[in-house]
Amino acid sequence: MLLYPAIKDLLNEVPSRYMLVNMVASRARKLSSEAEQSGEPLEEKAVSLAIHEVASGTLRVEDAEQELEAEQGQEQEQEQEQAEA
Repeated sequence: MLLYPAIKDLLNEVPSRYMLVNMVASRARKLSSEAEQSGEPLEEKAVSLAIHEVASGTLRVEDAEQELEAEQGQEQEQEQEQAEA
């Protein structure tokens, strides 16, 4: 079984495997959430779509870092709201 795009090709776009996994997972969660909210099914699995975005250069490290920071901020706000309730 061959993986396309190859990991070595993806690592040309991202500095480490750890960052690659975090980027892809974060983007896949966002794609799944958006599809669920809109009620439209995804053409492929969310992880596959995210990997293709990394390979094509549409998902970059800088963008992913900003999204991760925003997600963490939202999670902290939700935790604070739950603690106050």
